Amino acid sequence: MTIADTTELPARSDAGQGPVFDADEERRARKKRIEGIAKYVIPLAVMSIAIWYWDRIVVWNEIEPYILPRPGLVLQTLIEDWGTLSASLLITLQITGLALGVAVIGGVGLAIIFSLSRYAEMSFSPFAVILQVTPIVSIAPLIFIYIESRMVGLLLCAWIVAFFPILANTTLGLKSADHNLRDLMTIYRANRWQRLRYLQLPSALPYFLGGLKIAGGLALIGAVVAEYVAGTGGIGTGLAFRILEAGYRLQIPRMFAALILIAVTGVIIYATTSLIAHLALRKWHESALKRD
Repeated sequence: MTIADTTELPARSDAGQGPVFDADEERRARKKRIEGIAKYVIPLAVMSIAIWYWDRIVVWNEIEPYILPRPGLVLQTLIEDWGTLSASLLITLQITGLALGVAVIGGVGLAIIFSLSRYAEMSFSPFAVILQVTPIVSIAPLIFIYIESRMVGLLLCAWIVAFFPILANTTLGLKSADHNLRDLMTIYRANRWQRLRYLQLPSALPYFLGGLKIAGGLALIGAVVAEYVAGTGGIGTGLAFRILEAGYRLQIPRMFAALILIAVTGVIIYATTSLIAHLALRKWHESALKRD
């Protein structure tokens, strides 16, 4: 074969793989765009279909508003009664926020004590488990008997429900630090506070944030259940009492409006805690890192 013949052979280089790689990258980018759009479009579409079907059920079966109101009537009632419902919503949010804050402080603090002292964990963990497994509906009447302040009683009920997920998840996270890193810090003669600050607390952060997302919704549930048990009207009543009041008066559209506010509040709480977790973990933890 001569030099002239070799010039007629097709050139082989890595550049020939370029279109294949470009096609794969374009396919992945297109899939990512579709998933990003579907993430919002699909839930909205399903929710819209559900609301439309709710409205059609009422129309087709000629159901009276005091049994099942149409979505439009519920929205109208929400707008008309916004002054009353918004004031009750603020009370419920206040109880929920305070209970969640106290649960975070108490749960994280007690979890740190448990990680530093095995005897403290053996002494106090049974009480935490008892509070968790005992239904709040059975505890709440006793709380309102022994505690004169209604607001403190509501706060205590919501705190009991939200406390255990923070304690349990944070305790698990503090115990889940890599044992090899523990041994390394022991070799470098780190004391227990240095081990806690530089190893255990960062390791426990994902667990704590997971517990926070659970505790946020449970704090709202605890606040609503406590308001049901308290059952007192007048100024300073939350959304739960508005639901009870509307039920007694057969104001079902107002009942649905208050229920929707509670549901939306729960969704906002979950979205907020999820955003906090994402911002805290997005740069270093596997659960929040972006993948192709």
